[in-house]
Amino acid sequence: MVQGIVTRERMEKWKIVSPEEYGFHKVIVPGREDCQAAAMYRLNLAAGQRYELMPGGEEMNGVCIKGEAGLELAGRHYHCGRFDSFYTAGGNSVAIEAEADCVFYIGASVDEGYGTPFFRAFNPRLPLGEIHQIHGKGVGQREVFMTLNQEIQASRLIAGLTWGGNGAWTSWPPHQHEADLEEIYCYFDMDEPHFGLHLSYTAPGDVDNIVAHPVKSGSMVLAPRGYHPTVASPGTRNAYFWVLAAHSHESRSYDLAVLDPRREQMN
Repeated sequence: MVQGIVTRERMEKWKIVSPEEYGFHKVIVPGREDCQAAAMYRLNLAAGQRYELMPGGEEMNGVCIKGEAGLELAGRHYHCGRFDSFYTAGGNSVAIEAEADCVFYIGASVDEGYGTPFFRAFNPRLPLGEIHQIHGKGVGQREVFMTLNQEIQASRLIAGLTWGGNGAWTSWPPHQHEADLEEIYCYFDMDEPHFGLHLSYTAPGDVDNIVAHPVKSGSMVLAPRGYHPTVASPGTRNAYFWVLAAHSHESRSYDLAVLDPRREQMN
């Protein structure tokens, strides 16, 4: 867990606007940004461009946010379309060749040798279960598709895609998991004039000291400490790729969220 006093000024730096220029961008790096375990990269390719992703000592879970590409992973070739995803670890590189202009969001953390590379095709018709889930209720209900669920062996990461309702709250009731996990939210399909608000606060019930981050496509927001509910403007659905990175392999769990006790019954 990041240390020290978390001031409003510190929380204001948790939002980063990811680059739109072509190339590979290290948007969030532990130590450089205010986090210790979670990293986030963005890969923008023009049609015909090729990039080889070299994980080194990291495990990575990437998702195609825009476009389509050919993907070579662990000796196999895949066609990668919107919301298809991949996981790599153990130094296995990923070759990506854009078949159309494309954008990948790629979460990363320390590779401790637990994961095996795989490709996951997005299927919106999957029955509810380990991969396709519905969270929350009422105006806080959202749909989740896991790109790396906790039932799959990995070192630190758990990740997925979330869609909220029109003008609705996501990640509600507010929760935190600071003792065990860091999180990054990476927004997409929220082009102007659409926007949402990603809220950050550290003490239970302390909404007087909330920092409200306006978010849209390309916005990325850290949650290394405290509570982090989000809400969409009317006419907008919050859509984001989220990555949880555990501080240790032993705390890699999707069931460690602690609800704000002042708001856990507010649904």
